[in-house]
Amino acid sequence: MAKEVTTRAENYSQWYNDLVVKADLAEQSAVRGCMVIKPYGYAIWEKMQSILDAEFKKVGVHNAYFPLFIPKSFFSKEAEHVAGFAKECAVVTHHRLMNDPNGKGVVVDPDARLEEELIVRPTSETIIWSVYKNWINSWRDLPIICNQWCNVVRWEMRTRPFLRTAEFLWQEGHTAHATAEEAEAKANEMVHVYADFARNVLALPVVVGHKSPNERFAGALDTLTIEAMMQDGKALQAGTSHFLGQNFAKSFDVQYTNNEGKLEYVWATSWGVSTRLMGALIMAHSDDNGLVLPPALAPIQTVMVPIYKSQEDRAAIIARMEVLKAKLEALGHSVKIDDRDTLRPGFKFAEWELKGVPVRIAMGMRDLEAGTVEVARRDTLTKETMALEGIESHIHTLLDEIQTNIYTKALSFRDSNIRKCDSWEEFKQEIVKGGFLLCHWDGTAETEEKIKEETKATIRCIPIDTAVCEEEGKCIYTGKPSHRRVIFAISY
Repeated sequence: MAKEVTTRAENYSQWYNDLVVKADLAEQSAVRGCMVIKPYGYAIWEKMQSILDAEFKKVGVHNAYFPLFIPKSFFSKEAEHVAGFAKECAVVTHHRLMNDPNGKGVVVDPDARLEEELIVRPTSETIIWSVYKNWINSWRDLPIICNQWCNVVRWEMRTRPFLRTAEFLWQEGHTAHATAEEAEAKANEMVHVYADFARNVLALPVVVGHKSPNERFAGALDTLTIEAMMQDGKALQAGTSHFLGQNFAKSFDVQYTNNEGKLEYVWATSWGVSTRLMGALIMAHSDDNGLVLPPALAPIQTVMVPIYKSQEDRAAIIARMEVLKAKLEALGHSVKIDDRDTLRPGFKFAEWELKGVPVRIAMGMRDLEAGTVEVARRDTLTKETMALEGIESHIHTLLDEIQTNIYTKALSFRDSNIRKCDSWEEFKQEIVKGGFLLCHWDGTAETEEKIKEETKATIRCIPIDTAVCEEEGKCIYTGKPSHRRVIFAISY
């Protein structure tokens, strides 16, 4: 089979773009900056959705849906929030088209201008808090813990499939609480739901931490994040959870009567992950042969390829494969028999390798007669001949091994690319090599901005799940005292 993808060493960016298209995940659309997520790619996203949704429900989350369009005046009510999104907003100004009087198709009807312009949802805090005002009257109405699965639009000028597109899919949770302590606890709980999902399902080792003030969500008092390292050493923000304080409650006058009869403003959080996780999945695990999918997210966990010369052989092999398929499905695994008779086995092997299917089983007549099968692993690109009897138990265990191995490999790569840095000259030399740099910082936004201007590096997070950063030192840029290290990196 002809070479499918550019290698990582040749051009990492092109390698990524090749995988997105050639592994059948997504393609460009007719709308600038937007993508079409193809069935195979969407099947992965659906598994992410179903697993996360179940985890959300375990911690009391209820799904709802809120409008795509937001009155422009709503954005004006929270100044910091609108400043953070103003340049990315798509605005609806008219409500209909008309035939062009000059016969050149259709044009906007000048008489159909909206009384108030509408913003296409870049995030839903403002529209949701306008609704929560109607839902909340007393302490008995709290907490409200809602989530919606939806699309958002952020008018990006430079786009890249899954990582940064003008329209993308995500979930956004929005909660209302009686106390600051409750809200902060919920924000902390949700970032750890994301961290567990990243580690146990995506096989993605992440660091949990607080964003610096410069990197916080617009309108938040605190932003918690999970940060992952890609194979090129760049950081990727994989999910965030925000403590919003009372900013939105005050902007939309959302108050409740406490159990002492006094009016108080409620406290808020919001949290979300998006189809950006698809990009993380590709860049963290895949290789020059194609995708490498953790079994927990693979739409097809095991593919079976029959090898035959006659239609009689084909029927006999597929009949045996159907038996094995039923046994694997009974164990909870997704299985496909690739019975296409217009393609050679070698082409099928290459195709499923490109698509990242964790386990491939090949069976020919000799195997059938000998009671054996060939089992190939996508993560290690190794294969061995095994007894057909009881193979379903082996595959069941093997899928767990592959999941663990993919995580262990990514963790080893990340840990080998985390290093301490104690001087500005050293920082400038090391940051271009990629990876996470653990550095002292004086805590000021001015210093952070100067470091970003000179090196493009940002503070990815102030870690909370590692003790290695807790030490006294001096800021790498100003030399001022610092009580802990933070993570700097170049990011997507």
